[in-house]
Amino acid sequence: MCFLYLLAMKNYIFIFILSVSHLTTSQEKFSKELSFVAENDLFVSTFQDRYYSSGLFLSYRYLSKRKSNTLEKRIIKWELGHKMYTPYKSTITNVVDHDRPFAGYLYGSFGIDRVYKKNQLLNTSLQVGVLGSKSLTKELQEFIHEVYNFRKATGWEYQIKDALAVNFGVKHLKTLLKDKKNYVDLTWVNHLNFGSIFTNTASGIYARIGLKPLQKLTNTIAFNTHLNNAQNNSFKEIESFFYIKPMISYVFYDASLQGSFLNKTSPVTKEIVPLVFNTEIGLLFTANRLNFGYAFIYNTNKSKELKYSNGHKYGRITLNYLLH
Repeated sequence: MCFLYLLAMKNYIFIFILSVSHLTTSQEKFSKELSFVAENDLFVSTFQDRYYSSGLFLSYRYLSKRKSNTLEKRIIKWELGHKMYTPYKSTITNVVDHDRPFAGYLYGSFGIDRVYKKNQLLNTSLQVGVLGSKSLTKELQEFIHEVYNFRKATGWEYQIKDALAVNFGVKHLKTLLKDKKNYVDLTWVNHLNFGSIFTNTASGIYARIGLKPLQKLTNTIAFNTHLNNAQNNSFKEIESFFYIKPMISYVFYDASLQGSFLNKTSPVTKEIVPLVFNTEIGLLFTANRLNFGYAFIYNTNKSKELKYSNGHKYGRITLNYLLH
């Protein structure tokens, strides 16, 4: 229903994007980018603050100058990320009522996007960080609650215990089909993560409907492949499109729920649900050197022990700034 509503709003959003199009430049090359992404359940409901409560990600991407006969481009990414998890209420005083553990995850990561000329992308990444009190998640939530005059969170003394975090990730994307006018396309997306925090695999489809003709996989803000330099023939292009991304995941291990196998002393742990369905619906568009995005994300429950059985939803806001 949300996707149908977005389609109904297409004309109104198109007018808005046209209103900023005079600020938008194309036929330029930008080889670097700063990105800030915020995820929070408050972005979809002011009455909800639970489970995956918050995510903050700051990253820097740049185009490698290494040449390859098979690659259109190679993009390097450094990221600092933080994730916060809480029970259905962060003010529960009785530990018995914790339907999931408090947990915090702080990491730094390094990744490489190998963008192939035949509309395929292979991403590999490494995350290194900490799970538990050393992630400073308790202090971050207390600061936020104090700033907005929310009730003080209680229960962080029962959070998932400290453990080293090392996680590897592999992602593959391939364009499956597109219409002749380039207003609709489908991309097959596959993920694999394994390590001391998350081990899972996922597969799904990324479907785009353009307000303007869509850019191909090798040069689009959809997959952060829009960086260019003198070594390739692509330029920054004006983009605006809706997308929907249904995914099905199989979860083998989730330390934010089960506790780390490197430290089995966590006072609250929960069993996982292996099969999880996730869907993401959003809008992305460009304006001058800026790229904007908003997404609504829903996933089915990741544990049978959660108080709310109707899944979890949250929003994502993305802001990218291009550099020469």
